[in-house]
Amino acid sequence: MKLKLLLLVLALQCAWIACTVVTQERALSYGHIILLETRRVDPRDLLRGDYLILDYPISDVPANLFSPPVKKDLPYGTKIFVALAGGTNHFYRVSRASTNELAAGIGEVLILGTSDGQRWNASNAVHVVYGIEKYFVAEGQGNPTGKLTVQAVVPASGRVKIKEVFVDGQPYAVAMKGAGR
Repeated sequence: MKLKLLLLVLALQCAWIACTVVTQERALSYGHIILLETRRVDPRDLLRGDYLILDYPISDVPANLFSPPVKKDLPYGTKIFVALAGGTNHFYRVSRASTNELAAGIGEVLILGTSDGQRWNASNAVHVVYGIEKYFVAEGQGNPTGKLTVQAVVPASGRVKIKEVFVDGQPYAVAMKGAGR
């Protein structure tokens, strides 16, 4: 009886892991691919290894793009629906946002984020966190020089994921290898 229970638990754990992998790979394969500008913030954490903290222009959503209008007291963790549209140099920009669910317009991609209530800034914008602010890299490769851009994929759920990070137009691993690191 104990052996059957152990096998059942192991089978359920394996099934859970397999479902998680399939879900993530499906999102990366079938989602809408977008290009985002980024600003590097912090390249290293001694406890967790090398990673980049990325900040995006789409993270600071101007209050005048919200419908209905929002105020400074937007609670932390509030779901925010953001519509992105292609802009200059193929980078996507915020076209509108709402705390209510949105429908995608022509040429728009919808992504889901949450408000960071502590970061209302002087430019009257709401700081939105999308879950793509950290990118882990190989040890010793967390401090690139050059312009960083992110290729992200947006599945139907709207939960954006990083597909590739580029340094001066080259994939991160290639650029860091070429830098002699």
